Amino acid sequence: MTRTDWTRGEISDLFELPFGELMLRAAKVHRAHHAPGEVQLCTLLSIKTGGCPEDCGYCSQSATANSGLKAEKLMDVDAVLAAAAEAKAAGSQRFCMGAAWREPKDRDMGAVCAMVAGVKAMGLETCMTLGILTGDQARELKAAGLDYYNHNIDTSPEHYGDIITTRTFQERLDTLAEVRGAGMAVCCGGIVGMGETRSDRIGFLHALATLPRHPESVPINALVPIRGTVLGNLLADTPLARIDDIEFVRTVAVARIAMPRSMVRLSAGRESMSEAAQALCFLAGANSIFTGDKLLTTANAGEGQDAALLAKLGMVPMQAEEPMRKSSPDRGGGSGTLTEGALSAAWAPSTTPLRVAVPLPVPGRNE
Repeated sequence: MTRTDWTRGEISDLFELPFGELMLRAAKVHRAHHAPGEVQLCTLLSIKTGGCPEDCGYCSQSATANSGLKAEKLMDVDAVLAAAAEAKAAGSQRFCMGAAWREPKDRDMGAVCAMVAGVKAMGLETCMTLGILTGDQARELKAAGLDYYNHNIDTSPEHYGDIITTRTFQERLDTLAEVRGAGMAVCCGGIVGMGETRSDRIGFLHALATLPRHPESVPINALVPIRGTVLGNLLADTPLARIDDIEFVRTVAVARIAMPRSMVRLSAGRESMSEAAQALCFLAGANSIFTGDKLLTTANAGEGQDAALLAKLGMVPMQAEEPMRKSSPDRGGGSGTLTEGALSAAWAPSTTPLRVAVPLPVPGRNE
């Protein structure tokens, strides 16, 4: 049974395990729920770039950033569908569309829904990230065929206010509740390497692992410091600008153990990782990547480089549906209002022995 009652103490205990032991546990959990030699390929397209009124310290698309990025209008539907067709031809299973908005305007919902319907008709999974959603907007996207909605919590509740002030942590939880209530699957993760402590990484994963239902997809980004952003100016050219590879792999491994059926995605920052570090992430339970040479506005490893790495590792693109979506009759499951109080109820350090259910791997099992 998948747990949603993790304590911070238990997650801290996982981080403190010897690296080899942590990797072994994570690999066993991964093999119990996923095909270990398969990686989901996803493509991310910025359908509306720049000019976002939010003040996220990591983002070059913020109107408060001095990154030189100019605000653009929403892309034409046909241009988005052409990009989706290219992504499918390159082997992507999921096509993700992101807009630099605080929230979508009702006047834009027609075009956005047309994009969703068109991409869905190609046989691709659809995902969007548009900012805060109302219940009506979430239901409209669901009706158009949207499979996933991405809305990251970014970091721990305690560190959150140091990263963004124009949107509260609770507002993010409220949007996740609207997405669940509409019957869509959730894509929710965050960014590490933003000057946070390990305690913050523990709090970040604890917040995800104690949601009423785990996110079907958990993207883990490594900060890409961009000059002109608050964090880019603060961290660029310092030792804090890049999280230690082993600590990043530990974060992936703990995410896999705490959320055993979720897809764990290596997202931004992967282009700066060595092949060895990426291989360790796959061994630790990461099983999804963004492919292509760009993620919204930051560089990414291209399809050719990804194909070469997967071939070297003996891995293949994933074809089957994700375990959590296969087992969810309503393709989203659950609803209800999430609160910071509900998340914090189990944050006291655990005084009981670590409880990590690690089933024995079953050859060929993928559910």
